[in-house]
Amino acid sequence: MITKSILKKSYIKRKLWCHKGDSGRLLVIGGNKKYTGSPALVGLAAYRSGTDLVTIAAPERPADIAACFSPDLITVPLKGDCIKKKHIKTLLELSKGATALAIGSRIGREKETVKAVCKFLEKTDLPTVIDAEGIRAVAGKKEIIAGKKFILTPHADEFYALSGIKVNENIERRTNIVKKTTKTLKTTILLKGHIDIISDGKKTELNKTGNPYMTVGGTGDVLSGICGALLAGGASTFDAACAAAYICGRSGDIAAKELKEGLMASDIIDLIPYVIR
Repeated sequence: MITKSILKKSYIKRKLWCHKGDSGRLLVIGGNKKYTGSPALVGLAAYRSGTDLVTIAAPERPADIAACFSPDLITVPLKGDCIKKKHIKTLLELSKGATALAIGSRIGREKETVKAVCKFLEKTDLPTVIDAEGIRAVAGKKEIIAGKKFILTPHADEFYALSGIKVNENIERRTNIVKKTTKTLKTTILLKGHIDIISDGKKTELNKTGNPYMTVGGTGDVLSGICGALLAGGASTFDAACAAAYICGRSGDIAAKELKEGLMASDIIDLIPYVIR
C-alpha cells in the first residue's frame, strides 16, 4: 500500500545553484475544439507538482484559452480544431526541448488524430504519460508502447479498450489483471478507481487516497499533470505513477472535507503543494 513515504523518494532537496529546467520541462499535447480546459489543467497540475517549464501544444482554441487562463503556461497553437498528422513535425521539434511528455487528455477520437498520436509516439523515446483518448489511440497499435518509458492511466472503460478485459470491483481480480496486462504490454499502468492499482509487471502497489467526489471532470487531467511532472524530474515510471496517485488522491481528500459535492479539479491543483510539503 502506498504511503506518504513515496514523496521523500520522489522529491529531493534542490541544489542552491540549480537553474530553470533542472527540475523538468514538460510538453503537454491534448485538447480539441470542445474540450478546451484539459491542457491547462494538466499544465497547472504539473507546475504545482514541481516542473520548471510547461509547454502546451494544442489546437488553436484550447491553446488560446490556456494562454488566457494563466500567464505561467507557454502555449503553441496548432492550426485547426484537432491535432492532425501535419502537426507531427512541430510536435517533434517541441519535444526536443522537453524531458517528458503528457499526451491524450481530451485530444479527441477523430481518425486523423488517432493516427497522429500513434505516429508521434512511434517517433519519441521520452518518458510519457498517456491518458484518455491517447490510451484509446494506442489500444489499436499496442506495439508502440512496448518497452518504452510510458505510463498509461486508464479508468475501467479505457482499460477495457486497451486490454479487452472488463474489470469488476474485486480488488484481487483487478490487481491480477493489471499485472498480467502490464507484463503483456511491457509498460506501466495506473488503473484508476476507488483503489488505484499501479503495476509495471514486476512491482505492484495499491493506492487508497481519493474519494467519490473526485468523479468530477478534470481530475484525470490533474493526475496526468502530476505524473508528467514527476517523469520530467527524472522519476521512474513506476515511482512517478505511485507518487502521482497518492498526491492526487490526498489533495482531493483535503478538498472534499470542505467542498464535498462542490469539488472541482482546479481545487485539487491548489492543494498539491501542501500535500507534497
